[in-house]
Amino acid sequence: MKELRSLEDVKEYQPDKARVIHSATHEEILAGATTDIYFIRTQEILRATGKEDTVVTAEIFASKAGVLCGIQEAVGLLQKKDVEIWALEEGEEFTQKEVVLRIRGRYSEFGIYETAILGMLASASGWATAARRCKQLAGDKAVFCFGARHVHPAVASVMERAAIVGGADGCSCILGAKLAGRKPTGTVPHAVMLIVGDTVEVALTYDHVMPLEDPRVILVDTFKDEAEETLRVADALRERLTGVRLDTPSERGGVTPGLVREVRARLNQAGYHYVKLFASGGVNEERMPALIEAGIDAFGVGSFISRAPAVDMTMDIKEIEGKAIAKRGRIPGTTESARLKKI
Repeated sequence: MKELRSLEDVKEYQPDKARVIHSATHEEILAGATTDIYFIRTQEILRATGKEDTVVTAEIFASKAGVLCGIQEAVGLLQKKDVEIWALEEGEEFTQKEVVLRIRGRYSEFGIYETAILGMLASASGWATAARRCKQLAGDKAVFCFGARHVHPAVASVMERAAIVGGADGCSCILGAKLAGRKPTGTVPHAVMLIVGDTVEVALTYDHVMPLEDPRVILVDTFKDEAEETLRVADALRERLTGVRLDTPSERGGVTPGLVREVRARLNQAGYHYVKLFASGGVNEERMPALIEAGIDAFGVGSFISRAPAVDMTMDIKEIEGKAIAKRGRIPGTTESARLKKI
């Protein structure tokens, strides 16, 4: 696709009316189709004044503290452009107003990508920050991101990869896990329980057909009391059972510390000390400490990560042709930062 560099280019660009998915393709992002129109108007003005190729230094800083993610995508967007880039590393924590990315080059090389770069960093950093918070609370307990269903599928993999960058031990989205170099993690949904009609039958079939290296973690809240169903599954699989997943819906009070304590106690009394307890469904930073104290061994976190607010990012020009400059309220010249690394 042709890169959009003028208002005429924008006028000529027509998305395929037959497209069935509204998200931008890689080609459309690289062509500038997701940018704000005012960056195209900027190119028109600079071209008319003979300043399109002015060399500038631009810095991106964060509105609040967080965990940086999205750098890999931002750099990839500019990989064929004649620019210099300095950045913090993916997964590093940053403070409010800290510069996370610096770009130097002709404005015509990267100006139209400001919208895309800021969006990549803002969203991914928000997700990574939420995942880091969960992992800090969980400590040695595993945290897996199950948030793909809460976002548009076009960004599900970006979100779940960001969660892993932030500290999550894994994720369920296939592409997100693959991009992070991990194996997708997950058990089975209630759908298979309802269709088969019995949790124990599903558990036995799961044990029979799934790869030997996959842990046997069985969902136990579909039909019966969770403690009763847990013991039925444990009696059926015995030492082959890795754990059970508690996903009690909010209509029945959700997964509570009291429920966790009861299930743990009944497993222990029956000799199943090795069976782990996995909690999912509405898990957030407020609920995690009490669930850990009650005996939860691992978490599946969805909307707390996927709906985390973006970390707003701002791009400022700080030098023009090597001369310090800035808008009112900002300090002219590049910001001193020993943490930025040349890429």
